[in-house]
Amino acid sequence: MLAQLNAAASLPEIVILVAAMLVLVVDLFIPDDRRHFSYWLTQLALLVAIAVTLTSVRLEAVTAFNGLVIDDMLADFLRLACFIAVSMVLFYSRSYLVARGMFRGEVFVLMLFTLLGMQVMITGNNFLTLYLGLELMSLSLYALVASWRDHTASAEAAMKYFVLGALASGMMLYGMSMIYGTTGSLDLATVARAIGARHDSPALLLLGLVFVVAALAFKLAVVPFHMWVPDVYDGAPTPVTVLVGTAPKIAAFAMALRLLSTALQGSSFDWQGMLIVLSVLSMVLGNVIAIAQTNIKRMLAYSTIANMGYMLLGLLTADRYGYSAAMFYVVVYALTSLGSFGMIMLLSRAGFEADQLDDFKGLNRRAPWWAFMMLLVMFSLAGLPPTVGFYAKFMVIEAVINDGFVWLAVVAVITSLIGAFYYLRVVKLMYFDDAADMQPITVRFDTQLVLSINGLLLLVLGILPQQLIARCAIALMHSNFP
Repeated sequence: MLAQLNAAASLPEIVILVAAMLVLVVDLFIPDDRRHFSYWLTQLALLVAIAVTLTSVRLEAVTAFNGLVIDDMLADFLRLACFIAVSMVLFYSRSYLVARGMFRGEVFVLMLFTLLGMQVMITGNNFLTLYLGLELMSLSLYALVASWRDHTASAEAAMKYFVLGALASGMMLYGMSMIYGTTGSLDLATVARAIGARHDSPALLLLGLVFVVAALAFKLAVVPFHMWVPDVYDGAPTPVTVLVGTAPKIAAFAMALRLLSTALQGSSFDWQGMLIVLSVLSMVLGNVIAIAQTNIKRMLAYSTIANMGYMLLGLLTADRYGYSAAMFYVVVYALTSLGSFGMIMLLSRAGFEADQLDDFKGLNRRAPWWAFMMLLVMFSLAGLPPTVGFYAKFMVIEAVINDGFVWLAVVAVITSLIGAFYYLRVVKLMYFDDAADMQPITVRFDTQLVLSINGLLLLVLGILPQQLIARCAIALMHSNFP
């Protein structure tokens, strides 16, 4: 491994940082009717970042800034996933933002800074770097949630998110300080060696581990650290909701993987039990409470909680196949979640949010193609073939069975059946109920194209999942893991 001050390893992050500052300055000098210039500049920055990442992929992991940052295939793969996710969020949200007077440069700048925080989390090789990335992402998200200035629910959601998020950040910092006190280092590899050299787990290390896992659980939105999720999903503008529910989950997964599989792998027996409890509670409560929801954004919030519980099934196995299954699951979930919220924004218009389940009644009569896209999204979330969500659930369940946790697999299957009820209820509303609103749906061509590709990918990857599964396995194989 090359350990040197190598700024090229962080070139995608530098591109996003420069783009954020450029959009911030340029937006000061353009009139309101030219805000599309800031929008396309943001999209161009994401395209450049994707190109830079693709051209810098290497098999050998490279550290930069004296070991604070690591550039490996895992980082490249998850960076690309985040770039694509944020770009799709922008495509879906353009008309929504324009209709509500939110098509402003500061929204794009905050999205880019949120993305920059995610990239730092993904490439972090030190407790300090990971924490800085987490804070940059979180602070930008708090501002984005509150960006709908004339909407009381948006300000309320931002306040709840900020207070609880600050508590989680404090727990993370406190846990890291305890681990530092035990091992004498903040470097992930050094911490791993220090823990591996011990024959027992000191009380201070275990307490630090509890705080770190609790903070990760908050960022992943799993029970019992889920209190903020329904209110933030419901109160935030829908473009911010889809951002909160997609790319940050990928970054939080990367951070959890870096911490648990690298620094804390020697304490896997201790954190395995914690993840089992978090996973079971999330799968059960998330799916059961979602049944009672009539607001589709709140229903998808509880769906997120349940899905993160399934993702934890892969992480808790503490082996490479489980990590690969969890990575595949979180990427598939992000793609599916993009489609679900994209459909909500598709049906929204000025003065109408399309956030109630009844708003989807009779959609097949109004727009058969979009009803089919929403059907694919719901099937994937429910884990039904031939969509890719089936393989995602299958892989994490297979991982826990291989690790000897058959009872966990049984819980996962039973809760999946419960979850299928509220997902298929949306399909029933679209295809078997009469439409309350027959107003034609007008959509920009670029949004139509991206949303259609999004929906069809769920089907294509369900039929041919091998390439994506292989990419996840290869990314882990050529990364800095024990």
